Amino acid sequence: MMLEKFILAAITTNPKKVPAGTAVFHCDSKEEMEKVAANLEAILDGIAHALTEELYIIVKH
Repeated sequence: MMLEKFILAAITTNPKKVPAGTAVFHCDSKEEMEKVAANLEAILDGIAHALTEELYIIVKH
C-alpha cells in the first residue's frame, strides 16, 4: 500500500495545537510562520494549508 496523502510538517505559533509525532516548526510571529510555511512548501514539494491563525500544515497530495 502506498500513502498518497499525508502531513509532512506543522508550523505554529502555539505548540499546544500540534499533536506528537508530527515535524513541528515553532515561530514567534504570524509573519515568520507564513515565511517558514512558504519555504517548506517548496522544499518538501507539498502544499501549505492554514488551519487557524496560529497553525499551518504542509500536506503531500
